[in-house]
Amino acid sequence: MHRGHDVPDRLGRLRRSLFVMLSGDERGVPAWVTELATGDDEGYFGPGSAVWAVHGGIPVLVAGMRALLLQTLHPGAMAGVHDHSRYREDPLGRLNGTVRWVLSTTFGTRVQAEQACAFVGGLHQKVQGTYTANGERVAYSAGDPTLLSWVHVAFADSFLRCHETWGGPIPGGADRYVDEWARAGELMGVANPPRTERELRQQLDAFGPQLRSDQLVRDAVGFIRSPPFAGASSLGYRVIFAGAVSTIPQQYRRMLGVRRPWWPAVTLTRFVLWFVARLLGRPSTSEAYATRRVEALEAARG
Repeated sequence: MHRGHDVPDRLGRLRRSLFVMLSGDERGVPAWVTELATGDDEGYFGPGSAVWAVHGGIPVLVAGMRALLLQTLHPGAMAGVHDHSRYREDPLGRLNGTVRWVLSTTFGTRVQAEQACAFVGGLHQKVQGTYTANGERVAYSAGDPTLLSWVHVAFADSFLRCHETWGGPIPGGADRYVDEWARAGELMGVANPPRTERELRQQLDAFGPQLRSDQLVRDAVGFIRSPPFAGASSLGYRVIFAGAVSTIPQQYRRMLGVRRPWWPAVTLTRFVLWFVARLLGRPSTSEAYATRRVEALEAARG
């Protein structure tokens, strides 16, 4: 008798679980999102920017996963995650933190962006230790310029590649996106972030000799491949994981121990992203609240 309500109820539960997964709030509006509606400026980017277009798009769901996979290949970054991160015990907490940093920096005021980056930078100060390379102990620090640069180019490359695969046009093209997002790199302490797509590729390639695969990488990739999610979200996650792998160049896939799926992962990922976009609504809550701020500023200027 109540079967007609089953589908809407299930979709509602799935929608709430996705919002919790991404923001920590079942409506997708935690306090830091509502704060995006307040402030005295448009931020470092603003409506019409390449960064708003890319980071406001649904392909960021794939890009975040792709970036995490790439980042495991640097032994300093992997050691920091292994020694200091609680990603196994609290994967959603780590995901929420990354989402908050990206979206606050993207859609927030300049002060909000600076505060978000400063908060992450403060956490980095505690992430220090050593790892073994070629039989020798090597010191690492999350605040090291080299590691900061690696994380920045891995994120930028992933955001860009995934948007080019599943997103719409980028205002000003890829070069404009890389140039705009360089500002976020500077806020995080990156000394020389790439300014063009070519520079991004060059900097990414330059890390090649420093990258490696070991048991820590295999363990992390195994967890990223199969985190403790269940139900429909688990199925969609597996498709998105395959989509992320499909966009990773072969030399990195080899090091990660993953293969490009034989089935049409890019096409199925496009369908999953379409479904998630319909389920969560567009624009994202963070972009919607930021737009309110910008519109209020424009109205005040007359």
